[in-house]
Amino acid sequence: MIAGIVGLGLIGASFAKAYKEAGHTVLGWNRSKSALDYLKLTGDVDDELTMERLHECDIVIISVYPDACIEYLEKAAPYFSSKPVVIDCCGTKRKVTEVGFKLADEYGFTFVGGHPMAGTHNSGYKYAKADMYKGAPMVLVPNGEPSIKLLSHTKELLAPAGFGSISVTTAEKHDEMIAFTSQLAHVVSNAYIKSPTAREHKGFSAGSYKDMTRVAWLNPEMWAELFLENGDNLIKELDILVENLDQYRTAIRENDKEELVRLLDDGRKIKAEVDGR
Repeated sequence: MIAGIVGLGLIGASFAKAYKEAGHTVLGWNRSKSALDYLKLTGDVDDELTMERLHECDIVIISVYPDACIEYLEKAAPYFSSKPVVIDCCGTKRKVTEVGFKLADEYGFTFVGGHPMAGTHNSGYKYAKADMYKGAPMVLVPNGEPSIKLLSHTKELLAPAGFGSISVTTAEKHDEMIAFTSQLAHVVSNAYIKSPTAREHKGFSAGSYKDMTRVAWLNPEMWAELFLENGDNLIKELDILVENLDQYRTAIRENDKEELVRLLDDGRKIKAEVDGR
């Protein structure tokens, strides 16, 4: 198999390492040459992925920011043949897949939206790992109702990454869900750490603090772009959170233990329910 990887940061370089470790040929492209040169030196990328070589690939994985992904798709569309399955790995799906599906129809290539549900708070190719996706979920967003043949072929092409599960959804449902499961958590973590008390916490914190603040260490440019592209869904989740927090604040301010116990118990029950306990 020949895998083309566009964008050699944490996500793209981890794909490159996984495919190379599985014995496949990896072609890579990155806006800055340093990442490509480094991964060629380590043997994780065999050669540069030029426009002229896109048609050689069995799979092309685009792992850059949404706007950059759209820009790349518009430039590369005339060079894709019917051979590769082109998959983006952007954190939002509506804007990217709208352009991807349109270009795929126009130029006759196969495009599937994708989102690997894995990563770390670190960014950059130096933190990439061949087992980054091992056991992790992968979300696919096909154009309309996908054929069994397309899904089966796509799963085979993604097999070297080692995903634990692959689910299929729409761009709209993806963005709605990701606003809650990922984007809201990053906003809350980033806002939480802004308390003046954060600078004095040493010696007073344990697991809960670490869990709450882990994703505050984020890439501001990338997450700002993702938040704004999914602003409607994220604002909805933020409004729900603010309303819920206000109930806790009111109960504490009014020294209403009965209400506070009710609120806490409701949250505990919902957590038990969603965890299947």
